[in-house]
Amino acid sequence: MKTIDSIPISKISRATKLVSTGAKVGVNYLKYYGDKMVSSNLEAKERLNQNNAEDIYDSLKTLKGSALKVAQMLSMEKSLLPQAYVEKFSLSQFSVPPLSPPLVIKTFKKYFGKHPEDLFDTFNATSVNAASIGQVHIAEKDGKKFAVKIQYPGVAESITSDLALVKPIAIKMFNIKGKDSDKYFKEVEDKLREETNYLLEIAQSKAVVEACKHIPNLIFPNYYEAYSSERIITMDYMKGEHLSEFVAYNEDDALSNKLGQALWDFYMYQIHTLRKVHADPHPGNFLISEQSELIALDFGCMKSIPEEFYTPYFELAEKDCINDPKKFSKKLYELEILRPDDSAEEINFFSDMFYELLSLFTQPFHSDTFDFSNPGFFKKITEMGQKYSKSTELRKVNGNRGSKHFIYINRTFFGLYNLMFDLKARNIKINNFNTL
Repeated sequence: MKTIDSIPISKISRATKLVSTGAKVGVNYLKYYGDKMVSSNLEAKERLNQNNAEDIYDSLKTLKGSALKVAQMLSMEKSLLPQAYVEKFSLSQFSVPPLSPPLVIKTFKKYFGKHPEDLFDTFNATSVNAASIGQVHIAEKDGKKFAVKIQYPGVAESITSDLALVKPIAIKMFNIKGKDSDKYFKEVEDKLREETNYLLEIAQSKAVVEACKHIPNLIFPNYYEAYSSERIITMDYMKGEHLSEFVAYNEDDALSNKLGQALWDFYMYQIHTLRKVHADPHPGNFLISEQSELIALDFGCMKSIPEEFYTPYFELAEKDCINDPKKFSKKLYELEILRPDDSAEEINFFSDMFYELLSLFTQPFHSDTFDFSNPGFFKKITEMGQKYSKSTELRKVNGNRGSKHFIYINRTFFGLYNLMFDLKARNIKINNFNTL
């Protein structure tokens, strides 16, 4: 894969890159209007999506950082984006062009104050894995193999300006209105800022490992502060296969169930026992070991779940609550889905919308076991997502809905459901975490 010798760091250089990408998208639309005259509308739209997805991703993978992280988050919204965008943006999970070896050495010396081979016996300056915020290198010391994650230069400093650039796109895509919309962007900015603080990530990682090491068929790397800094993390090198590569060929149902149960127990234990969850459940953060165990990596994005959100959120998932109009309405207000200043039209619309969404999405919690391999369940989720993404009625009302905590908690569940479906996990015991 081609390497990168420099990353645009200043606000002006990053904005210029995005403006030039916008110009390419404009050209793609001109081609689309001509294409429609000689091809079917569906074929022309698919080509437009392919061209736009490629141009936008090519720009974001050069910028890296928050801009690319947003693409990674969107790639998990499979029911919201056209397939071309999902496929391209999914590459940001674990496969983007890495920094060149000279830039890696320069960055390491900047962050650690010494050459990597002054710290390790050997250090491979060619990356083995590159993602949105950092890339991983293999090092050895005293016969032990380590994975060294180095943050891209300028990422932490460009978070605010990057989000300001993508904010207009997000507002349009999610129909966000109103002066209090800033709370959502502030939540994302705060989380991204935490993800660039590698000392915090080490502390969070060690806490998760200690709390969850008892869960069967789940393993973690150890982390080493002595070889880490605010922008560098050193951990055990974990040999394994990316989950997305594993599921492409696996046909062992028993193994799918074993790994799926470990993944589900891991998330339920975090949410219900720790009240803090790994809110970045995409395939790039999980490996399958040679011993067929699930390896969990990268705990930079951890979301604390306050009690005032946790209680109504999971009460709303109960079938009795969903089917009781008074209880249901009360929880919608508690979670800021309904607002005191709503019109009767908005109350009816959002009550009906969330009744439909929750009746479907909470199904796994309404039985002792659930079959996440059922394509019918996920087809309905996709169809419902497409229905509301195209809803003209939704565009008329204020789409600025829900507590700020929804952003990462819903992201966690969407990501988890998708991973469970990819694994084709059947007969998953929903409350098994209580017995561990």
